[in-house]
Amino acid sequence: MIGLVDGNNFFVSCERVFNRHLVGRPVAVLSNNDGCCVARSNEFKALGIPMGTPYFQLKSREATGELSFCSSNYELYGDMSRRIISILRDEAVDVEPYSIDEAFIYPPTTAAENYPAYGRRLRAKILRWVGIPCGVGFAPTKTLAKIANHIGKKQPDGVFLMPEDPTEVLASLPVDEVWGVGRRLPPKLRAERILTAKHLRDAPDETIRSVGGVTLLRTAMELRGIPCCEDKDYDATPDSVSCSRSFGTPATTLDALEESVASFAAQAAAKLRRNGLLAAGGNIYAQIFASGGGGNFVARTVTFPTPTDATNEMLRAFRPEVAALFTPGLRYRKTGVVFFGLEKPGAPRQTDLFDTTAPTERSRLYKAVDALNARYGKGMVFSAAEGVGLRTWHMKRTKLSKRSTTRWDELMTVR
Repeated sequence: MIGLVDGNNFFVSCERVFNRHLVGRPVAVLSNNDGCCVARSNEFKALGIPMGTPYFQLKSREATGELSFCSSNYELYGDMSRRIISILRDEAVDVEPYSIDEAFIYPPTTAAENYPAYGRRLRAKILRWVGIPCGVGFAPTKTLAKIANHIGKKQPDGVFLMPEDPTEVLASLPVDEVWGVGRRLPPKLRAERILTAKHLRDAPDETIRSVGGVTLLRTAMELRGIPCCEDKDYDATPDSVSCSRSFGTPATTLDALEESVASFAAQAAAKLRRNGLLAAGGNIYAQIFASGGGGNFVARTVTFPTPTDATNEMLRAFRPEVAALFTPGLRYRKTGVVFFGLEKPGAPRQTDLFDTTAPTERSRLYKAVDALNARYGKGMVFSAAEGVGLRTWHMKRTKLSKRSTTRWDELMTVR
């Protein structure tokens, strides 16, 4: 049996843990630069305001007090997610995080006696220890567990166990709501008169293959109760690691461009170190501002002398290339860094005969930097190349809540 634990309206729920005035109110969390609604409370959804609605269209309703908005507080959300995963690892045999707000779990054998009771206990513990309401669904496969979780969120106790014969449940579920179907396939499925999850489960394999190939067939097999979704391979090396952001205010100077590239390179390098990876090189790019949206991209590719995870070496290699991205008089809306050629330390490769810096020396330096930032808050120790003054290119977040779980100077105050 597989379980899926999913935080209800996760971003909004995180905000409500530390701001009780938001409880029961229509609340939405905004995207980068306070652009549009990316997470909505149930009260906000009930007003019929769709996901992705631009914030500027709703400002007047905020002014009257009808709606409340928060800027995306990713540091808070990430830490709250880690706390939930920690609880799940204490209570389950294995945990497979799927996204920031949901994870598949493999319950202990003792839970088989009463999965709903186990789910209710797990949900109550998360609510009490972290403050996030969750939905919990149990089923023989991940695809069915997704469906069970969706139903569980609507139950009074937040838990649902998929029945041995799920035909009735699948017959009421539109096929485009099945995990893994995607946006392109529903028209093709409708052409084959496959309208519900039950129709997909019962369709001939040849028909399913002709519409969506082996991937869709795996989904159909999962609906039949046959596990086909392989566990995520945490040891697999990704193809790339990246970091990019749109600017709160368009950048017009070379200094701003250099600072933003250095900042994003440092953040991506920290991701490399967390995953124990080295990069052979990186692409840096910038997007030129266009009044109608979008804009042209300019980019440069840099190969490092030897694969590295050291931020200072990367910045030294990137700095001369940033000038090639800059044209005076233009306004830039975004920059980013993508590292490629990722490998594990110790992988067979040709070394540089003239490299006099031992890898252990690099590792020691940035282990200390990462440890300080983990202890005292993200960005407390950084390279001077990232800028020490007012970073006007930073993302606009005028409604940012406090990072109450990761910053000493933003802890809650009890009065």
